[in-house]
Amino acid sequence: MIIDSHCHAGKGDGLTGPWDTDAPLADYLNWATEAGIQKTVLFAAFHSDYSVANKEVAGIVNRQPKQFYGYVFIHPERDRGRVFQMVKTAVQQYKFCGIKVHRYDARITREICEAARSFRLPVLYDVMGEVSVVELLATQYPDVNFIIPHLGSFADDWKAQLALIDHLVRHSNIFTDTSGIRRFDVLKLAVKRAGARKFLFGSDGPWLHPGVELAKIYALHLPAREQQMVLSGNFLRLIANVQNQPLTVPKTSMVPAGMLTAEFRDPWLLNQNSNFVPK
Repeated sequence: MIIDSHCHAGKGDGLTGPWDTDAPLADYLNWATEAGIQKTVLFAAFHSDYSVANKEVAGIVNRQPKQFYGYVFIHPERDRGRVFQMVKTAVQQYKFCGIKVHRYDARITREICEAARSFRLPVLYDVMGEVSVVELLATQYPDVNFIIPHLGSFADDWKAQLALIDHLVRHSNIFTDTSGIRRFDVLKLAVKRAGARKFLFGSDGPWLHPGVELAKIYALHLPAREQQMVLSGNFLRLIANVQNQPLTVPKTSMVPAGMLTAEFRDPWLLNQNSNFVPK
């Protein structure tokens, strides 16, 4: 079986680029069928209200539950204080099996990690090259599995991708997917060092062709057992323990919704004109 573990679906409302405008599946599904891909993990395009976007994705997934899995997309800042409820709805009503977070929106938070822990969900977090946070995620939440897509950087940041390999090797709860990795030599090195059990096949559809992305997996010439792990086995293992009922109910975030203040930012990345002084 082949499962594409990384594909967007539905409409965004930003109109700044394909990523927040529309993720139509018609061509993608034809390409996936041609490539022999049987199932796909779907999550929303970028959106100003992920409760709306997630509901749209749920409609797609639940119309064809034998073909699609779903992840709930969370905005770390705008959804602050309601993350647990959004995840609960996604798991219990939508039958979703994971969480998607993107650094483009905001940095991941404890609230998200604790919701993932509560339902035993994997978290797909695009760090956009900020690989150092993976050390914190791995050690602070050793019982949560994190998938860092694109080997840490869709932008071909060679330094970030090399840095992620070390985290894959050292931490049992850190995984990656193969979507959008264009430096094949780095992908080959990563698989050699970290092992096939740390990789999930993904395409970043519908904008990237799943057949082209799948060709990279075949080009690795892995043993049959390891190839099957990458194509579907690792994903199925990560979702095997998803809980319909929460194991714990984490405390609701006490930070009110809205933009975070400077105190919640990395003080060394603040604008030089900021009046905030680290204590």
